Amino acid sequence: MRGAYDLHVHIDPDVVGRIVDDVTLAERFGALGLAGFGLKSHYTSTAERARTVNRTAPHGVRAVGALSLNRAVGGLNALAVEIAAREGARIVWLPTVDAINEAGARDREYGPGVAVPMWVAIQKELREAGMELPPVAVVDGDGAPLPELLRVVEVIAKHQLVLATGHLSRDEIFVVVDVARAAGVRDVVITHPEFPAQSLSIEDQVALAQRGALLERCFTTPYTGKCTWEHVAEGIRATDPINNLLSSDLGQPRNPPVEDGLALFADRLLELGFAEEEIRTMTVEQSTRLAEGRER
Repeated sequence: MRGAYDLHVHIDPDVVGRIVDDVTLAERFGALGLAGFGLKSHYTSTAERARTVNRTAPHGVRAVGALSLNRAVGGLNALAVEIAAREGARIVWLPTVDAINEAGARDREYGPGVAVPMWVAIQKELREAGMELPPVAVVDGDGAPLPELLRVVEVIAKHQLVLATGHLSRDEIFVVVDVARAAGVRDVVITHPEFPAQSLSIEDQVALAQRGALLERCFTTPYTGKCTWEHVAEGIRATDPINNLLSSDLGQPRNPPVEDGLALFADRLLELGFAEEEIRTMTVEQSTRLAEGRER
């Protein structure tokens, strides 16, 4: 894991309580020889915050700024993307908590023993306070990309940011990947394809990899019972480790320490028969390439 970035973490400051703050996490990453982390918020840009963390971080550790295109930042807001890019953000997530896919499943039953995402309670509170706005669409009624999506993708391509699909549905994801690749976006990441809101089939995962997308496998998805470890392994093998990225998606108080996430993930995959070289490809090589904006 030495030299790897964890590009998907949820830490303080945030709207909900988290297990660790960003400055402390940078210190812990430095002690373990990890390169850095991507600051994900469902509600605000973390570009400026990342720059502040980097002023105090141990030598070699870097926080990576990001933006999630939910209602709190105006949804598919190309201007917000442009500003975040100029401030140094590297990752843009398409709608997550405000995706139509999630709004249509706000009362989803996660099943016994399955941990419910922390943001579900926040969305419920906003809705009850009368602050919830309509979900963020990325395609029209015929499944064609909305003009707002095309403008966002254009800005992402101009700055060669990483485009992550967030919590979009299966059909939306395929449209986004095709639009982004056609516009010249080099790095499109399929966010946790095993998560209940996506639950992409192995066949769909293969098709997306063939379109040039990376499949992001998040530690918390199987760890919290939303899928099995074996299902994650099946998806990686079917799409080839070279087309996969490992992240933790950690930061929740009930889960393991953020800095342990990648190592715990690696242990599980080693038990399932993956080689150390394959795991290094999915962690160190892929994450550093994305964080530093290098070509595949």
